[in-house]
Amino acid sequence: MNPAPEQPRPDYARLAAVGPYFALDTDPTGPPPPGFRPLPELYGTGPDAPLAARIRVVAQRLGTAELRVAASILHLGLAARFWSVGIGAAVLLGTVPTLEHAWVRIPDQGPIDLWTPPEPVRLASGDLVDQLHDAVLIGQLEPLAAAVRAAVPLSARLLRGNAASALVGTLRVLEPHAPGPARELVAQLLDRPPLKGSGTLLAGPRGAAFRRTSCCLYYRIGPGAGLCGDCCFTRPPARRQRNH
Repeated sequence: MNPAPEQPRPDYARLAAVGPYFALDTDPTGPPPPGFRPLPELYGTGPDAPLAARIRVVAQRLGTAELRVAASILHLGLAARFWSVGIGAAVLLGTVPTLEHAWVRIPDQGPIDLWTPPEPVRLASGDLVDQLHDAVLIGQLEPLAAAVRAAVPLSARLLRGNAASALVGTLRVLEPHAPGPARELVAQLLDRPPLKGSGTLLAGPRGAAFRRTSCCLYYRIGPGAGLCGDCCFTRPPARRQRNH
């Protein structure tokens, strides 16, 4: 009996063409570039942990003294980064990277850099929605939320809303490349726990739209910040309120 032909490894380099949030570097010949650290270290806790330090940097750049506002905005961006890699690979390559052995580098500006050695070719243990749920929601966003909450007190509901908002934001970027498959995957993810109930996916004149049931606190940056397009509020609440 002839052995089954070896399956080609996914060409993750294709993801970068969609945008910087989708990029996933891989190199089969050597270690990660200088400045990278194992991804699990990103989820460390304590005052000197990478996320705690980054929250303080984000607060300074936003000009806010409220660390919880900076923590929420940082979490939203990181969630978008992981969703972009996962959904992008699922739609464009038919696979989902687990990032089990990934490394990360935090640049001064822009999304975090992700590097991973080539993953072994493996048989899928479930459909793409199941793989995304396990690799992104369970594998990355759960420890990310725990690390953020260890640094700054934020409600779990707010962070679930951020994860859902970042997911739909990823869809809006990806829709021109694969509108049908991308929207179907996102709709299924929003319809299962833990994202179920975090908002409503809508069809807007410019593509996917979303109305979340929580607020990311962006309006608290300052009087002129306004509301995000998917906010649960129709006008900024009074600044004395602490809405999660």
